[in-house]
Amino acid sequence: MTTIKTFALLTILAATTACNTIDGAGQDISAGGDAVSDAAQEVQNDL
Repeated sequence: MTTIKTFALLTILAATTACNTIDGAGQDISAGGDAVSDAAQEVQNDL
C-alpha cells in the first residue's frame, strides 16, 4: 500500500510541476489518476 501512495504522490508532484495552464493541469492530473488506477488494478489482480 505504501508503494501505491508513494507512486501517487510522485505522479501528482510531477503533474503539477510540468503543466503550464489550467487545462494542462487537468489533463496531467487525469493521467496521474489513470496511472494510479492501473497500478491498483494490477495489485488487485495479483492478489
